[in-house]
Amino acid sequence: MGRNSDIRFNQRPEDKMQYIQELQQDPNARILMIGDGLNDVPALHQSHVGIAVSEGDNAFAPAADGIIEASHLSILDRILAYIRAGRLIILLSFGISIIYNVAGLYFAVQGTLSPLIAAILMPMSSITIILITFGLSNYMARRYHLNLNHPTS
Repeated sequence: MGRNSDIRFNQRPEDKMQYIQELQQDPNARILMIGDGLNDVPALHQSHVGIAVSEGDNAFAPAADGIIEASHLSILDRILAYIRAGRLIILLSFGISIIYNVAGLYFAVQGTLSPLIAAILMPMSSITIILITFGLSNYMARRYHLNLNHPTS
């Protein structure tokens, strides 16, 4: 997005899909298509990520990777930033989990970890990962000014 963005209007469904296919010739391209109707379905499916825009709770929204209410389009940049942060949170959680399990395996192989301590530590590791993920997700939502409890953020 930005000043160099290419925005096209009055496109037929075939035009949209063909344009996305042209952009995808660049192996580094990542295409996000935002569409609001049935005529956008081919392009939504062709793009790397397709987001359908909905005008209300009961409105028809074509199959897409995500659906956003039209009133929330103004915060799409913050939503995408939050999604990118979520990906990093997941990777961090996996890293912590791997370190925890490797350490536990080391002590188990050495025979220095009693079964009682291991039985206590195993659920503690799961709880720790859940708390880290939950805490960081909420922190990032506040950082990007998204209210997770109220859909009109």
